[in-house]
Amino acid sequence: MALTPSTMLPLGTALPFEAISAALAAGSLRQVSGDPLQSEALGRDPLLVLFLCAHCPFVKHVEPEITRLQHDFAGPGARPRLQILAISSNSVQTHPQDGPEGLRAQAECHGWRFPYLFDAEQRIARVFRAACTPDPYLFAPGADGVPRLVYRGQLDASRPGNGVPLDGADLRSALAALAASRLPDPAQQPAIGCNIKWHPGAEPEWGR
Repeated sequence: MALTPSTMLPLGTALPFEAISAALAAGSLRQVSGDPLQSEALGRDPLLVLFLCAHCPFVKHVEPEITRLQHDFAGPGARPRLQILAISSNSVQTHPQDGPEGLRAQAECHGWRFPYLFDAEQRIARVFRAACTPDPYLFAPGADGVPRLVYRGQLDASRPGNGVPLDGADLRSALAALAASRLPDPAQQPAIGCNIKWHPGAEPEWGR
């Protein structure tokens, strides 16, 4: 396990609709449930993209908070109403437990109802410059209607074994800013976790 921080994609980056739509159409990106996903619906509300996997101890540590975020923000009457989209890009060549079957079992165990996608060719991880699991990205529609990155980084300062409460404080503060029609504070701390398991010999420059 290599302890790896987020690359901290620049704030204001547009949600990559075209890349997601193309990967869905090509079948290299698909829901682990087997259900189709219509990318046109993404980004109408604030959208939290989470790079996750099934085996990582840092992901296992935050699973309860992800479930709470779903309960608190993805249900009727939530403000802001949050869309959640989880993506796993780990190579099943080296980590078969992170394939669709393992991800589906993870989602079922925690009652996750949001789309969980398997990025078989790691194209979407590259578009996001994703580096670790968990690696959160929060997009919100801008004045031009285009969803743009307003928060990326840690859910909170809690890590396995450090004794800090798992409460999603950093992300929840960003969501509170959106609810008040403000942009989140740009001073943001990177997420820390296991490195994304790139296909052997195909690691991007930030994954080496």
